[in-house]
Amino acid sequence: MFPILLFLLSTLFTQSFSTHNAHLKIINPQITVMGVVYCDICSNNTFTKHSYFIPGVEVEINCKFKAVSPRTKEHIEFSVNRTTNRFGMYKLEISSVDGIQCATKSALESSCQACLMWTSSSSCNVPGYRTTTDEIAINSKQDNVCFYSLGALNYRPNERNKALCGN
Repeated sequence: MFPILLFLLSTLFTQSFSTHNAHLKIINPQITVMGVVYCDICSNNTFTKHSYFIPGVEVEINCKFKAVSPRTKEHIEFSVNRTTNRFGMYKLEISSVDGIQCATKSALESSCQACLMWTSSSSCNVPGYRTTTDEIAINSKQDNVCFYSLGALNYRPNERNKALCGN
């Protein structure tokens, strides 16, 4: 239930990353990797009514994609850092790469993961979920676009707020 809710929240914020070329039709395949970072006020690894998304968090994204080639076993691997926006969301767009298909059947062939690097938040800065490989992949063949929505990462405050969260 939580990954689906997170994916829906992520897609709501996708428009905040729209570019001035949004009116152009995408011809080549494009892969988008996105996720969110939140403050887990109650230190229970769930997004509660007291949680909030954290802007300005640096996240490392590592991806590995299998290239479709009849004669070779080619892989493309890369690592990039992204910073969360004001909604706590990070995003990576990968333009067309020859032979790369998104959302393959085997997670071992194509996958992405995200890792917390650092946060500028002074009130919520103890890492909770540091790395995620949980992903929901959606492939839109009509628009030639693939989305990888990664599981949420979180930080916690130094001390649990007992007034908000109970014992």
